[in-house]
Amino acid sequence: MELNEGGSYGQQTSSSYPINYRKQHFAKKLIQLVNDKFEEVFIVGGFLSFIILINLQVLNRYILPFVEIGNITTWTEEVSRYMFIYISYLGASLAIKKRESIEVNILVQRLPYHLQQSLSFATSIFMGIFSVVLIYKGFQMILMQIEMNQTSPALGMSMAIPYSAVPIGFSVLLMRIIQIAWEDVQKMVWKDVGISILITSALCLPFLTLGPSEIVVLLFGYFIIFILIGMPIAFALGISTLATAMATGAIPLNFFSQAAFTSIDNFPVMAIPFFVAAGILMGGGKIIQKLLKLSDELLGFLPGGLALVAVVTSMFFSAISGSGPATVAAIGTILIPTMVKQGYSIAFSTAIIATAGSIGVIIPPSNPFVIYGVSAQQSISKLFIAGIFPGLLTGVALMVVSFLISKKNGWRGERTTFCLRSAFTAFWDAKLALIVPFIILGGIYGGVMTPTEAAAVAAAYGLIIGMFVYKDLNWRSLYTSLSKAGVTSSVIIMLIVMATLFGRLITLERMAEIVATFVLGISENTIVILLLINLFLLVVGFVLEALAAIVILTPILMPMVIELGIDPIHFGIIMVFNLAIGFITPPVGVNLFVAAGVAKINIEKVIHAVIPLLLTMLFVLIILTYIPSVSLWLVSFMK
Repeated sequence: MELNEGGSYGQQTSSSYPINYRKQHFAKKLIQLVNDKFEEVFIVGGFLSFIILINLQVLNRYILPFVEIGNITTWTEEVSRYMFIYISYLGASLAIKKRESIEVNILVQRLPYHLQQSLSFATSIFMGIFSVVLIYKGFQMILMQIEMNQTSPALGMSMAIPYSAVPIGFSVLLMRIIQIAWEDVQKMVWKDVGISILITSALCLPFLTLGPSEIVVLLFGYFIIFILIGMPIAFALGISTLATAMATGAIPLNFFSQAAFTSIDNFPVMAIPFFVAAGILMGGGKIIQKLLKLSDELLGFLPGGLALVAVVTSMFFSAISGSGPATVAAIGTILIPTMVKQGYSIAFSTAIIATAGSIGVIIPPSNPFVIYGVSAQQSISKLFIAGIFPGLLTGVALMVVSFLISKKNGWRGERTTFCLRSAFTAFWDAKLALIVPFIILGGIYGGVMTPTEAAAVAAAYGLIIGMFVYKDLNWRSLYTSLSKAGVTSSVIIMLIVMATLFGRLITLERMAEIVATFVLGISENTIVILLLINLFLLVVGFVLEALAAIVILTPILMPMVIELGIDPIHFGIIMVFNLAIGFITPPVGVNLFVAAGVAKINIEKVIHAVIPLLLTMLFVLIILTYIPSVSLWLVSFMK
């Protein structure tokens, strides 16, 4: 401190204090911003980039063939794939931070709160260990790529760059796991922390005591235990596989980092984030309102008109979103209050919205069909076209039952007559929304685009329509929508990665053949076996989310299906339809909970109202199971 003129001290300190304070405040704000928005910024930027790149690829092929910019189809696809891998792991870390992973909480929710916290912390410990292994092996993989001097086919860049997505992605994941673990610890007393450590230690005992002869016990035992304690399903798959591999040496640990890259370095898998983004971009604005208006003009004058509107709008929107819960949330928010206002019971209104939303995974595009196609190595295009008629049949069946229930209860709208002029006006007003299915399906079956390209075009179309035509999207809502799409799709992608690891052990241990032998030992009658498979899948749908069930069960059931001579495309329809029923069956029943949350109604009342609609879905399932032509007749027209 210096003596100033006039003999006073401290003026320099007092004048510099606000500056230092502002610097510290700015630094804190910057750190908080990075903490809050780090993944989001990269996710949104990545989404915008590969939406543009894939659309540029399509445009160059058909509209701009005269532009000489190299083999654009090759390099745009390559860049998009590698960006997609990075974004997937960043989205997964954001899902961890927001605690939005797919998990089974049936048992955990019934436990005392302090024990829930202990289990959550124990789960974080295992997830952290798994991430450390992937980081370590991921860096080894990078060094190997550098040593071998491997380069990418199109750009000629070192493969160490795209492969670095694994250690970088899991490093960010580890950071978020530590963050949520610290949040849990701050809410716990030392006794609960001790319980967490005890649980973790106890779960390590099988790993330390069982050997190579107990692979099946270790793999499925750990998986079931991790599921029951509330671990995200993706990590339950991966960690149970890692524990089994370390205990038995069944597969080398290097396989984990390799599979974390190669399992999603797959262009068809990229259809998932594009379809998710398209559904989110078009689900919260004027498009859904215009579809509801059109459906109302076509059917609102009938008894149960609004219930019919719910089903038809779900069918329209299914051809955009490919997601059941997204359909329920988009339509239910608008329609449930309107139905209640017109005299429908709130329980029935909620039940029909939840059930109609199940059509979202049957009518193409469908994320479960994409997952099944990748898992079973079947044509996604054929699965899409095979789902059209089953989806329409389901919609018609639900409309008939809704009509009868509504007529019995005297539920009808304010209009009693049909007006052609109003219907045509509503049709013309909704034309931009109705074009979307033709863009997607017409592009695929016209041979113009792959499913992934069609999904990217649909996402770009939704973005352009929302921002520049209907103007219900601004930059802030676009940012929020793409961030949400990144989280939602990354949760699905992580399931694919971890299921690849899990499936490796299933294949090595010939578990699919064992299951096939067991089932065929019960009966060799195809009718009986299909009945058993249906019952099994329905039970699985009670407790396991559809996408998780598909990635786990497809490798196990597919060999048996092929041995029985069942068409894999037909079986894909059966599997997805069974699991679609799981959307409206507790205790998981995600559509039920989404719809009940929108309606703010007790879930038990919805379950009672959904029973006749559930029986309708089961009736359609029987038809689809035993009359394959219902699903396959459109496929037969494909070359």
